[in-house]
Amino acid sequence: MNAQDDAAVGRFWAEALGWSMSSEGPGVTNLEPKGFSYPDPTAVCIDVLAVPDVKTVKNRVHVDLATTSTAHQAELVARLKDLGATAIDIGQGDVPWTVMADPEGNEFCVLEPREIYRDTSPIAAVVADCLDPRAMAAFWSGAMDWTLHEVTDDHARLRSAQGVGPYLELVRTSVVKTVKNRTHLDLRPYPGDDQAAEVARLYALGATDLDLGQGDVSWVCLADPENNEFDVLTPG
Repeated sequence: MNAQDDAAVGRFWAEALGWSMSSEGPGVTNLEPKGFSYPDPTAVCIDVLAVPDVKTVKNRVHVDLATTSTAHQAELVARLKDLGATAIDIGQGDVPWTVMADPEGNEFCVLEPREIYRDTSPIAAVVADCLDPRAMAAFWSGAMDWTLHEVTDDHARLRSAQGVGPYLELVRTSVVKTVKNRTHLDLRPYPGDDQAAEVARLYALGATDLDLGQGDVSWVCLADPENNEFDVLTPG
């Protein structure tokens, strides 16, 4: 996640999720479940990175939070407001979930209890808007060793092949991407795998090079077929 104040946004999400917070260096706040040890598919960790630019449009990538009951949903919404979140209207109409924004305006949803998310805790899904869910599902299911559970013209859902952790959901939109995403995915090859080989494999799936002015860094910046930024880290 990009943020003008990585520590403040990181603190919000650490408290929201009940996760631990650390920092690998200035301008970076790292969040993960307490006791987490990589690689572990039960969670998708969050790095909050300081950037100078402000948020200008609705994010194309957001997280959905899971709840276990209507009472839990109401309690979570109230607790998140106390932490600095606000309820927002993005044209969602009368829906059973609550749309909110974190202290820098990044959208997220607190879902009503759903059986499919009963074991994801606490992040139900990472949700990405896209023009073509079928094409994007083909790319991302090939990019990651995740299983494609559902795909239609309007929606696709993937999850770790081990059947644990949050889902990646691709939701159809008619809105074309115009600015750099403030939230993106980082992919990390498994220990012993080769970063260059993984990058070559992603090229074959339809990824393209991306220059964000990153300079000489250990990760490789790429874009998916709809020009969404993502990084390939060194194996770890």
